Amino acid sequence: MATLAAVDNFIVSARKYRPVTFDTVVGQQHITNTLKNAIKNNQLAQAFLFCGPRGVGKTTCARILAKTINCENLQPSGEACGVCHSCVSFQNGSSFNIHELDAASNNSVDDIRSLIEQVRIPPQAGRYKIYIIDEVHMLSQAAFNAFLKTLEEPPHYAINVPATTEKHKILPTILSRCQIFDFNRIRVEDMANHLSSIAKKESIQYEPDGLHIIAQKADGGLRDALSMFDQIVSFSDGHVTYRTVIDNLNILDYDYYFSVVDSLLREDTAGTLLLFDEILSKGFDGSHFISGLSEHFRNLLVTKDANTIKLLEVSEGIKAKYLHQSQAATVSFMLSALNIANQCDLNYKLSKNQRLQVELALLKMCHLPSAFHMLAAPAAETAPAGQLKKKPDTTAITPKQQAPVKEDVPVLSEQPIAYTKAAPIPEPSKKEPAPSPAEKPKTTFVPNSNTPSTSIKIPSLKDLGATAATALEEDDPYIKGDATEDFTMDDFLQHWSDYATKIKQEGNMGLFTVFTANAPLMLEPYKFEVIVGNKSQETQFRDEKPGILNYLRTNLRNFSIEVSTRIDEIKSSKKPYTTSEKFQHMASKNPQLAELKRRFNLETDY
Repeated sequence: MATLAAVDNFIVSARKYRPVTFDTVVGQQHITNTLKNAIKNNQLAQAFLFCGPRGVGKTTCARILAKTINCENLQPSGEACGVCHSCVSFQNGSSFNIHELDAASNNSVDDIRSLIEQVRIPPQAGRYKIYIIDEVHMLSQAAFNAFLKTLEEPPHYAINVPATTEKHKILPTILSRCQIFDFNRIRVEDMANHLSSIAKKESIQYEPDGLHIIAQKADGGLRDALSMFDQIVSFSDGHVTYRTVIDNLNILDYDYYFSVVDSLLREDTAGTLLLFDEILSKGFDGSHFISGLSEHFRNLLVTKDANTIKLLEVSEGIKAKYLHQSQAATVSFMLSALNIANQCDLNYKLSKNQRLQVELALLKMCHLPSAFHMLAAPAAETAPAGQLKKKPDTTAITPKQQAPVKEDVPVLSEQPIAYTKAAPIPEPSKKEPAPSPAEKPKTTFVPNSNTPSTSIKIPSLKDLGATAATALEEDDPYIKGDATEDFTMDDFLQHWSDYATKIKQEGNMGLFTVFTANAPLMLEPYKFEVIVGNKSQETQFRDEKPGILNYLRTNLRNFSIEVSTRIDEIKSSKKPYTTSEKFQHMASKNPQLAELKRRFNLETDY
């Protein structure tokens, strides 16, 4: 019998620890301070509209406001005393001055009319009667209109406090008659501290990491956090640990993500795929995993800079793990991996083989360190003979490491130089003596030729006096220009033709015409121009431009390639012949047509 009595008397934490004063409200100090000052200064409005997501304290603040303004012994701080007759009746639920209406189930005109009838009766004890209307956005159009007059001109003793989770559904005429208070989502840290204080009061053992997981899962709603807290206390028999929270809430453990990233940095493809298989075997979805991995890389980037660590809403233990792992990975690796994970997340739902989509993304991430190592290797090989060749770091690229270059292709100068546009170099004659071995062959190009030479190599920017980039992102070879390689016009036209074939196979014949009508013209190194016939073709090419640029830059290993369009003014300026012009042209060739027109009095317009 004692056990049954204990069960009957159990009160959930959301009710047992519901705030009863403004100071005990969690995470809404901007609202509670405003209400306390309005009460102290006797500047209460006729109506307050409380807006915000679920479980953040809207109805609780409305009840505290109703209790405080009727308190007989108001404290200097603006709080209710809690011992007077009005406060005691409020706490016991027997106050006649507070009326609550659930608009979700009482949303008809008759319900509002009944409320209006109650407003006409003045309070028998106390100064004010408070009407709290929950989920006010659920009222019908007619009910809103019936409520308007009372809301605009209520008796001096009546205060209306509608509350809603969807402010955009409230009529503008209602909004204009209320003081609007927007409640914020409660911060993870505030929620974790509140759960910690409740656990101490209830003599419950806990781990801070476990409470942080509950706070994150609640997504800003304290009521949800308290409900999960009660559930886990029952599940763990009063021992709230990180492991019990993970198991009970079916959350993918942080340790899995740390292990996956460690495997990626080691280029352990087998270990990475086995970890992903283990995650799937525990019932987690691939989409859930890849979105969590993206969040993990985001957190690693956040911890890379001391100024942004405050954006990491995790416990101190997890934060230490993030700090340790962020030191082992470069910004280039994390940005590239985050981009791959984001693309996988976007394509996941469209893929027929979703598991393969995730595995392919993981394999790409595994080979990122090797790609950076290949870019770093030539720098060590070109070191002076008197210096020892250091083994390059597989996860970092120093600013002076460069991509492999051919012997006859000059590279970017390390020192910035002033940009001067190079004058066109004349095309060499067909019969030109071969250069001596001591001389380097001179490369030429024809900027505005309609038939570009396919045997001309594009010179590097150094020979043409172009400037080297001065604002380079640290540890990113693509942004610094280290991955820029020269190529021939043959290579460019071949890849251009391959992409045009791909467009033709997709059935986009209009765009295929744009690609095949005119060959691209080289204006300057790595800058090309395509001539189109009209605005429509220019729009089609502009829509496809990101795809062709990505294709050319990736296959030619040159991220300085740019392609622009220009409308052919000669073709676009031509206008169709009128019927009179056509007749005059034919009459000039056959004078008998003019005689025929005169005899039969014919007209040329038809």
